[in-house]
Amino acid sequence: MITELDILKALVILTFAGILSYKNSILSLALSTLVVFLFLESNGLILMVLSVAILNLISMLAIRKNQIAGLDYALIVFMAIATAYVFFTSDIAELLVLFVVVSVPTYLIVMLDEGKLNVDPGIKYIAFMVIATVVFIIGSAVLYLGYSWQNSTIYLLGFVALLIGLALEVGVAPFHEWVPDVFSNANPISISIIASLAKFVPFIVAYKILLMTATELTSLALLIFAVISAISMFIGNIGALTAKDPARILAYSTIANMGYVLAAFSAIMAPRELVYYAIAGGLLQLFVNAFGKIGFFNAIKGGSSSLSNYLLSFSFIGLPPLMGFWSKFFIIYALVFSNYLWLAILLVLNSAISIPYYLRLVRLTEVSSKSLITNTVATVTAFVMLITLIPPVWFVELVKEVLK
Repeated sequence: MITELDILKALVILTFAGILSYKNSILSLALSTLVVFLFLESNGLILMVLSVAILNLISMLAIRKNQIAGLDYALIVFMAIATAYVFFTSDIAELLVLFVVVSVPTYLIVMLDEGKLNVDPGIKYIAFMVIATVVFIIGSAVLYLGYSWQNSTIYLLGFVALLIGLALEVGVAPFHEWVPDVFSNANPISISIIASLAKFVPFIVAYKILLMTATELTSLALLIFAVISAISMFIGNIGALTAKDPARILAYSTIANMGYVLAAFSAIMAPRELVYYAIAGGLLQLFVNAFGKIGFFNAIKGGSSSLSNYLLSFSFIGLPPLMGFWSKFFIIYALVFSNYLWLAILLVLNSAISIPYYLRLVRLTEVSSKSLITNTVATVTAFVMLITLIPPVWFVELVKEVLK
């Protein structure tokens, strides 16, 4: 388990990494990577989160000439520490602080580019994220008050505000307006971080707050999550079908994937065993989205092999036995036995809708000359999708260990 002492040691090393970053970005990268390795003895779930962080750190080598070169590594590791710690805390104040801690570094990361700050997508992104953070925190506070006072009206207001804040933060439709424009105009490597590492904490914080404040009304209110998730799946997949730019396709793919993850929330008031499968499916889908977006955005930046891109595409589609199949299988299993058969059917239908654009994405990301860095990162992310060749009951056990 991660302790406060672990975090203190990590922050001290990160401070030195930040100081050294101006003169020596490689040394800063080495120190930042060392911080990540401090947490490798934690639960296997945390190891997977840190793998996402390490791949992001390596990817940043593709834009080493950005204006905060070196310090960018520290920001990524800072996000990784917060993501690792969020699994182990149930204090509502700490959860909300971690929500902010993961969101704020992305305000600068989104603007990173080679030789200059990419301000235009940054302004749009920051505006939406500030609104999302404020609405999420207000929603959490109002939800807790409604739970404490046993007032259904206040509780529902807080519930809806929390959902809107979460949807704005991660890009769930119909609150997704920022996603296509930011994804297609910012540097691909910057977006790969936002589309991967930054997605875990908002969902985990929302899950824990909803469980803390659960009442008889919660099960009924979760129907709103189900409806919004269905909307996000359709808007994301249909938008990707009609998009031509690969970054824009990946933006709509993210909207659809966030819909799949949100669907898992519909089952969190089910019997305990089903809840573990729902959360395991949601988290596994976040890992599919994280590794897949890192791989594809690296391919956009500097190229990767067709084999890697096909593996990533097949996983996103849900072809067994790749990771994307099992994530959807766990979510569907939990939904079917939680009386959300209609949502499970829509999830299967949307997986079928996604097939053409994921296969088209392989062709669109092909380049004649490949960068060693981007090709290596994309290849690693592709082969990570094969870890579920052994049926991932082990992943459900990891989730039980952390969330029990």
